[in-house]
Amino acid sequence: MTATFTRSRTLGLPRLKRAQERSGAGPAARGRRAGGFTLIEIMVVLVIIGVLAALIAPNVLNRASDARVTAARTDVNNLMQALKLYKLDNQRYPSAEQGLEALVRKPTAGPAAPNWKPYLDKLPADPWGKPYQYLNPGLKGEIDVFSFGGDGQAGGEGNDADIGSWQ
Repeated sequence: MTATFTRSRTLGLPRLKRAQERSGAGPAARGRRAGGFTLIEIMVVLVIIGVLAALIAPNVLNRASDARVTAARTDVNNLMQALKLYKLDNQRYPSAEQGLEALVRKPTAGPAAPNWKPYLDKLPADPWGKPYQYLNPGLKGEIDVFSFGGDGQAGGEGNDADIGSWQ
């Protein structure tokens, strides 16, 4: 009985190996699969990434333009505060000729500024890289400080609209 048991055991081992290899559970099959991803798996991942990008990208791009508009409004408010301090010290706003530069350097042309001091370290550029505009007298107030917006031209709508001290 021992001989029969041993014989069936030795005959069964090669069959087991072949069955494992065919089913994908054997060591040879595991070695093949550990090498990387299939083309289908990569394509599925790329499609998922593409769908997510299509859904998220418009929201992110709108946020960037909204942030520029908010930064421009903040800069305009800061410039207006500095101009108000200039007026408190010198009893008037800088002339149109002196412009916003009078907040950084003592004006040499136009009316004198007897109590001048630096009101800003440097003049900011608007978020689109253009200088802020200054009008004295202003069109919409005693003075106007504004940015032409994203398009760099007067007027416009949305992100291209002017952003000014009158808003």
